[in-house]
Amino acid sequence: MSRSEMRRGARLSAVQALYEMEVGGRGVVEAMAEFEAFWIGKEVEDIELPKAEIAFFRDLLGGVVREQRLVDRSVDELLASGWPLKRVEAVVRAILRAGAYELAFRKDVPARAVISEYVAVARSFYEGEEVGMVNAVLDRMAREVRAEEFDAPAV
Repeated sequence: MSRSEMRRGARLSAVQALYEMEVGGRGVVEAMAEFEAFWIGKEVEDIELPKAEIAFFRDLLGGVVREQRLVDRSVDELLASGWPLKRVEAVVRAILRAGAYELAFRKDVPARAVISEYVAVARSFYEGEEVGMVNAVLDRMAREVRAEEFDAPAV
């Protein structure tokens, strides 16, 4: 399995863990341990869950929790007025939080790749406007926090 596939699995697992933490009231350590032991790379109810780069999964999950105030404030500012992050559906909220964290704190991953990856994660849950909203919000954030990647002339 390629590194990009392992990272895609880590992103999907982090989003699922963030959702589980929010709806189930679990803490980050408990969620991390549960996902590593029972979900990542396992078959659950006849569904083969993807393998994941564990260190990347841990960084995404732990980072979103550690930087949640900043992440939530950043996303809130980019959402349509009258739709604060707390009004967004829980899975979309988890996707936006993970994507925003990665854009702000994982400069080793190109911004366009981050956007593309979280759009793919959104597509694994949705077919409608949620995918477009994830794309729009993360694109706007990337152009703010990583402007240099968008200002550079195309090669």
